[in-house]
Amino acid sequence: MATKTKSKTTETVVLKDYESVIIFTPVLSDEQLKDAISKYRKLITDEAGELVHEENWGLTKLAYPIQKKTTGFYHLYEFRANPDFISKFELAFRRDERIMRYLTVALNKHAVIYNKRKRNGEFNQGKKDQKQEAAK
Repeated sequence: MATKTKSKTTETVVLKDYESVIIFTPVLSDEQLKDAISKYRKLITDEAGELVHEENWGLTKLAYPIQKKTTGFYHLYEFRANPDFISKFELAFRRDERIMRYLTVALNKHAVIYNKRKRNGEFNQGKKDQKQEAAK
């Protein structure tokens, strides 16, 4: 958890860690998808949040049809923000026709450490070593 202080006042703003997964409709062109992704990235940074990690999972088959569609573009944002910002963020999701589903989760300290380790590639090292030995 990060803490920021405002310079003009003595008010302290506490930033919490969050993770949002968004499923965009599969009928979007590459240009429309990039515009939608950059819109939410800008929304996070404009509201004094900081983007920790962003991941595009691409077009993926859904477990069940949503709005008669069986695939969707998945995108993940990991960010730090003021807890009041989440309601604005999700309101923007609800108003956007390009979004089929979304999920925003507050991360605890263990989840933040896990995500950091996953980004650094600390998991599945044994499988990589086995593949390299088998190739020799």
